[in-house]
Amino acid sequence: MKSLLEHIISPVDLRKIPQRDLPLLAQQMRDFILDIVAAKEGHLGASLGVVELTIALHYIFNTPDDILVWDVGHQAYGHKLLTGRRLAFEKNRQWGGISGFPKQNESSFDSFGVGHSSTSISAVLGMATASLLQGNLTRKHIAVIGDASIVSGMAFEALNNAGKSGTNLLIILNDNQMGIDPSVGAFRDYLEKLGTFASKDTFFSALQIEYLGSIDGHNFSELINSFQKAKQSQAVQILHVRTLKGKGFKQAEKNQTKYHSPGKFDRKTGNILPQEDILFDKYQDVFGKTLLELALKNSKIIGITPAMLTGSSLTYMKEKLPKRTFDVGIAEQHAVTFAAGLATQGMLPYCVIYSTFLQRAYDQIIHDIALQNLPVILCIDRAGLVGEDGATHQGVLDIAFLRCVPNMVILAPSNEIEFRNMLYTTQLPDWKYPTAIRYPRGRGHLSQWNFPFEKIDFGKAQCLQKGQKYAILSIGTIANNVQQALLQCDNYKDFSHYDIRFIKPLNEQFLHIIFSDYQAIITIEEGIEKGGFGSAIAEFASLHKYHNPLYIKAIKDEFIEHGSVEIQKKYVGLSTDKLAIFFKNFKS
Repeated sequence: MKSLLEHIISPVDLRKIPQRDLPLLAQQMRDFILDIVAAKEGHLGASLGVVELTIALHYIFNTPDDILVWDVGHQAYGHKLLTGRRLAFEKNRQWGGISGFPKQNESSFDSFGVGHSSTSISAVLGMATASLLQGNLTRKHIAVIGDASIVSGMAFEALNNAGKSGTNLLIILNDNQMGIDPSVGAFRDYLEKLGTFASKDTFFSALQIEYLGSIDGHNFSELINSFQKAKQSQAVQILHVRTLKGKGFKQAEKNQTKYHSPGKFDRKTGNILPQEDILFDKYQDVFGKTLLELALKNSKIIGITPAMLTGSSLTYMKEKLPKRTFDVGIAEQHAVTFAAGLATQGMLPYCVIYSTFLQRAYDQIIHDIALQNLPVILCIDRAGLVGEDGATHQGVLDIAFLRCVPNMVILAPSNEIEFRNMLYTTQLPDWKYPTAIRYPRGRGHLSQWNFPFEKIDFGKAQCLQKGQKYAILSIGTIANNVQQALLQCDNYKDFSHYDIRFIKPLNEQFLHIIFSDYQAIITIEEGIEKGGFGSAIAEFASLHKYHNPLYIKAIKDEFIEHGSVEIQKKYVGLSTDKLAIFFKNFKS
């Protein structure tokens, strides 16, 4: 006999189920999500926490005509199950399969593509305004946003704009006291009080948004009654829904950060399965452990992260030096300018932000750091291709958007030792530059990296292989793929390979030698081609009228979809086997 879930092809089927059977459907959905994530990996805790909320939304509202937008999208697995994609979950987050996030071209029920936080209210307000202008007053527009995401500046900007908009808009505040790490800040305390003491005089009502009160997000009666009342209104409203991240799975409830995206785990015991390459440390751990080591000796060092305390491994410093470690919440703009303020007072801030999220603080990098020439160290985690999170999370644009900013120094280590030495060098007294250090997601390749520190000479490249005809210039950890590829080539002696390390400023004296000594130049980077490192070398060659053939190996002008990093690198031509083919057949 088919389960209730197996009968649901669309929310039309869901609405035929008696309300008394919805708890059974919720359990079946949780079981499905647990089974699929245990075997295939993905985001777990957020989706488990909103199962009842998801069912109730599609049960009461006429989706997709009533528009539903999930903020970030970590929590949307249940939404996808109810909207015709249950069978497609076998390839969730895999190359050619469905995305882990809502995506417009995937389903009419995904009304807005998401992946970064705090965009839902702005997007839904835009949609609701369009409906208002078109005379459609009955269509409901719904944003589901978490308590960690709603404190971001963009969400507050949208709330301020929404109150007097006259639109038919419902904001669901999914309050589980968590982002990936626990929510932080004074607003968290306010929501706690608001959930305990009912009041009509709230922050939201001051913005002319009707506050509908606080309800249990796992109680179908409360959810359905609240949604039915909201459906009758055409005002701007906010419903405060309290949920538990990881609901229904003890391990995920108990360790919400770890089970946000746990990797593969044993479905019966819940224990996370060990990874094969456990011998090697993650780059984020090299960062976290090294920064703590430096901070214990240098009292000026401050650690800052916008809600990625665990993901950036700043937890090591938080544990030992809590007063000098700051999680500022999902607020990249604030994090960067906060760091700039610290720098004006002689402190040395290391602000660690994922590459894809640093994009949100671009003006602050230019105006508050670079223009004032402040020695803030931007530690850019997840630079390059990141894998299954896909296009919204690829860290491939940072070289291009930082390279054009005056005063910026941009570095990229080829391995863990070099990374450690870059962190050491940037805290020395003679380092006075706005700096970005980009490093990848995942594990390195060295079984030991914790050696005594060595200062890196400003602008100096290192030679990894000396050849005769052609020069390969690489930046970052892609150097490892290059070296492995050359080992497969009979003509490897034709190639010299240089780890450039300094993307900006370029060492022009070194480049003059390269262009004078080699027949052709090849640049290799795990970043976008247009405006990237290869473009910088092309600009140098053009300026100095060099005519050597120049070959740029980088990511073409497109967004790279979700899949494993290995598949993504193969697709863009940066995998070891693809590079080996390129070198074997190379003729200038």
